[in-house]
Amino acid sequence: MPGHNCARPILFLALKVSMFLKKSLLAIFMLAAVLSFMAWRHYFPVTAAAGWAVKTHLDDLPLVSALAWGENGALFISLEHGKQRGVLLKRMPDGPLQEVLGGLNKPDGLAHFRGGVLVSQEGGEHPVLWVREGQAEPLFAGKNIEGIAADTNYVYAIEDRPEGGRLWRYDPASRGAEVLRSGLAVGEGLAVCPDGRLFYSEKKQGWIKLYRPAADSDPIVHAGLNAPGYLMCGQEGLWITEDATHGARLLLMEAGGKLRVILEHLRSGQAILAIAPGRLLIAEQGRGRILEINRIPSSNQQP
Repeated sequence: MPGHNCARPILFLALKVSMFLKKSLLAIFMLAAVLSFMAWRHYFPVTAAAGWAVKTHLDDLPLVSALAWGENGALFISLEHGKQRGVLLKRMPDGPLQEVLGGLNKPDGLAHFRGGVLVSQEGGEHPVLWVREGQAEPLFAGKNIEGIAADTNYVYAIEDRPEGGRLWRYDPASRGAEVLRSGLAVGEGLAVCPDGRLFYSEKKQGWIKLYRPAADSDPIVHAGLNAPGYLMCGQEGLWITEDATHGARLLLMEAGGKLRVILEHLRSGQAILAIAPGRLLIAEQGRGRILEINRIPSSNQQP
């Protein structure tokens, strides 16, 4: 019949429109879900484990990276800008921020050393600088040096390179530098413990290793981490930050090897610096600030 012949294309068109609308609504729903998830990850606040409290110590520090103590309680802070725009800042207790040194290329590591501060530069082939009394003295050069640490005898540094990264040791007495390990994949953090142990992280591999001078290779002490970055050896154990853009954590590896999560939902965790037992500063680069965490005394904890 003629009526039926006219109805068929109309019905077909209606079905096509219906399918298009369903697909469009599904796409809109999926996009909204993705955007909601991204917003949740971006704005979700940092949370602390039971027994710990967290607060903002300093804010408005774009690309904050490394932290170190100086003389007379001075806090040194690096801002990891590249192309000779990186700066080293200093803040005396309760005082304003002051620029100590500019013109740096991604200053990404700081360490207190013999009355001054060591500064590494990740942005290319640059020397490690020893800054003291307003002067910057070059010590030794590497490529993309990030983590840096020191004890009473030596300076240690690690290179952040996709392949072929090196672990360095510099001897101030002889002014000579030697390579302890090579072939590292995105070396990030270094920590020298009071007992002499040296830990280092490889961000790309997701693991922490313990340097063994008498061996050709080093054992993995913890693997499966999400972009492990900076390390600090303290009384509680080995502290680790994850340098992931979202969902990064502050971890504590206790003496027995157990790994505890202390902070969650960080954005690009960076340097860790002890103030006192149970009290630390953590640079959070993704939000441009420095956090302070404190262990809550048992008597003050909620049941």
